[in-house]
Amino acid sequence: MGDFFIANTYSAESVTAGHPDKICDQISDAILDECLKQDPLSRVAVETFGSHGLLVIGGEVTTRAKFNPQKIAAKVYRDIGYKDKLKIVTNIIKQSPDIALGVDTGGAGDQGIMYGYATNETPEFLPKAVALVHKLTRGLESLRKTKKISWLLPDGKAQVTIKNNKIATVLVSCQHKKGIAHSVIEKEITRKLIAPLIGKTKGVKILVNPTGSFTVGGFTADTGLTGRKIMVDTYGGVLPHGGGCFSGKDPTKVDRSAAYMCRFVAKNIVASGMAKKCLVSVAYAIGKAEPLMLSAQDEKGRDLSKYVAGNYDFAPLAIIKKLKLRRPIYFKTAAYGHFGRASFPWEKLEKRA
Repeated sequence: MGDFFIANTYSAESVTAGHPDKICDQISDAILDECLKQDPLSRVAVETFGSHGLLVIGGEVTTRAKFNPQKIAAKVYRDIGYKDKLKIVTNIIKQSPDIALGVDTGGAGDQGIMYGYATNETPEFLPKAVALVHKLTRGLESLRKTKKISWLLPDGKAQVTIKNNKIATVLVSCQHKKGIAHSVIEKEITRKLIAPLIGKTKGVKILVNPTGSFTVGGFTADTGLTGRKIMVDTYGGVLPHGGGCFSGKDPTKVDRSAAYMCRFVAKNIVASGMAKKCLVSVAYAIGKAEPLMLSAQDEKGRDLSKYVAGNYDFAPLAIIKKLKLRRPIYFKTAAYGHFGRASFPWEKLEKRA
């Protein structure tokens, strides 16, 4: 048996910033940041869809900000590393007044269930496979941008399997220029990316581009959509997810802000020594400030709900205030996970008497 949350054998995945879905997440969050930069009270719900030379940006925005979504999207796309041109179509309207009726009074922007988790097994307070798999995909991007591997292209993904707390399998798929032998790709990725991160590779099954070739990537190979990598964004597929995505949503949307608060509480509980692992969950009704449910458990199944309810306020406006969420801080979250990086406010440890 594993612990209360995670089995002895589990896998987690991550993708690079150049993955089609992640391109869309970054564009949505770049638009959100521009709105919040000019108007911190902006209400934003922006979705992006990319497909074979076409980019569609749609959603609902209520803001005093003046922004050009086409220009923002084009810059994000170029900065990631893509050079082809996109036909960009936008259809952004004002947010429904029905939603505003509840949000204006401090209520949740939607119904839903959110989860947050922390464990003491890594410095990032994340499961071992989750922390490692993001390092692999970030490493791919670093090797490309620093030109330490000249043939790498923007698209890519990774997956790690843990068995009995040991690394069993590492899988890396990386987009590459044409004409590069698979043997070269396998050798370079193992030597420059995988080995420095996992140390000894003996006994670890390593798979690099298992199909043998990955020359076509991004929107040329596949469609992309905001919010389609919710497990990559959170805990790698290892733990529960309420189903709502984060990117493109301002903090009145509890899909995002409450998930951050759950993580903040879980991490602080573990960091304080109260638990080795902690899972926090919350549920809301649209327009209502008080959660319908607030639950917390440690690795042994011990109920910590009363402690959480007595020490943390999960009303949407209280979360926004505590974590200072009305700032343009979201673009950096849109690739390589929303948790585990100290610069994010929900990752901060608080001092308690």
